[in-house]
Amino acid sequence: MRSAYSVDTVRTAERELMARLPEGALMQRAAAGLAAACADLLGRVYGSRVVLLVGSGDNGGDALYAGARLARRGAGVTAVLLAPERAHAGGLAALRRAGGRVVSAGGAEGVEGAGGGGQGVEGLVERADLVVDGIVGIGGKGELRPDAVPLAAAAERSRGAVVAVDLPSGVDADTGEVRGAAVRADLTVTFGTHKPGLLIDPAREYAGSVRLVDIGLELPAEPELEALQHADVARLLPVPRAESDKYRRGVVGIAAGSARYPGAAVLAVAGALRGGAGAVRYVGPAGDAVLTRFPETLVSDQGPKHAGRVQAWVVGPGAGDDAATVGEVLAADVPVLVDADGLRLAEAGVVRARRAPTLMTPHAGEAAALLGVDREEVEGGRLAAVRELAGRYRATVLLKGSTTLVADSGGGAVRVNPTGTSWLATAGSGDVLSGLAGSLLAAGLSAVDAGSVGAYVHGLAGRLAADGAPVGAHDVAEAVPGAWRNVLG
Repeated sequence: MRSAYSVDTVRTAERELMARLPEGALMQRAAAGLAAACADLLGRVYGSRVVLLVGSGDNGGDALYAGARLARRGAGVTAVLLAPERAHAGGLAALRRAGGRVVSAGGAEGVEGAGGGGQGVEGLVERADLVVDGIVGIGGKGELRPDAVPLAAAAERSRGAVVAVDLPSGVDADTGEVRGAAVRADLTVTFGTHKPGLLIDPAREYAGSVRLVDIGLELPAEPELEALQHADVARLLPVPRAESDKYRRGVVGIAAGSARYPGAAVLAVAGALRGGAGAVRYVGPAGDAVLTRFPETLVSDQGPKHAGRVQAWVVGPGAGDDAATVGEVLAADVPVLVDADGLRLAEAGVVRARRAPTLMTPHAGEAAALLGVDREEVEGGRLAAVRELAGRYRATVLLKGSTTLVADSGGGAVRVNPTGTSWLATAGSGDVLSGLAGSLLAAGLSAVDAGSVGAYVHGLAGRLAADGAPVGAHDVAEAVPGAWRNVLG
């Protein structure tokens, strides 16, 4: 499992470790890992042109010490100082001893190349083979300062790769928010642990690939954020035993579809049939369409109360204005997944009062409506939004989108899904996910596990189905068994 910790937690762990190490040893560990990553990216270090964008504090110090290591290997290294009077003194001295050059971003007195600000410095950045972003560390909040914005823009125009130190400057380490101009990196080298902002959009988009350098931090057992990996998902996927039958494996009920949206029912059933439960019961007006496509489905037209025993319900996809069915399902004493129209029709008080687990699966627009805010606010602060929803509704919430997040009402680590693809932004894809996750609920997984495992397998199925080309939701559903085998294999 990949874990991410808040800035405060990381700072505490760093202080505790530094108290046991010789002075400067921790920074040297970070700089060594950063220099190694830069060398790997360059391929040939000797003769390469490296530009360091150096702010004040330890983040700039990491960049300077790494630059010194590259300079000793024959790279031509230039440090551009945004705050010369506050640059890390030890790092500056090390770079100079190694033959590196130092210039000022703003033409400050007493710095080599003091007249080289403006277009001269930006041109230096653009012509570099490698740009190292050491402007702002993990403690930075808000957008870049005005004097750093032109350098960030020049780095984006650079012919070479951009490497961020710990995280791209201008993004929020704890929330993943980007409030203005920020550096776009090809590679982020982060120290000790991942930070939440490296795993959550919009900041994740700025981080590029992420390389973790172990510097020996001792961190708490429970992180701020966690991302499942193949081994974690493989342990959670339900596998039938020798004595299993369709009822022991779990039965999931699907209350979905309408005369206007029968396809939503078909797609939710498609996801459910591939989700690990032993049987799928369908209730709703799209029974004929469901049976035509999936004759193994158990179809009823008598409503949820008379559908037969189920271990979990999925309600809402394509339901239109059928509030009665949504209310009837929410009254059931089994886990319930609420999606799409069900989110609009469910009464908040009823959801909060439920004793059995509830899994809500909104996209950003639906989450915004539930919270009474603009969609842009949800998309810009996804972590805050999913936590707020989970607490307000006393439910587990799966917030769909470019990074899918799963939060539990009881707090704890938020799960982030690493397998999604933009090709999943297609009509009906969410219906497939609802059926898949609902089936996992019926098979016995907790709401948090069902949501995060469902999102993981669904995302992987989307990648396998698309393979770089457009796909429909039915293609994603058909790719779920392949994704399942991929995880177990």
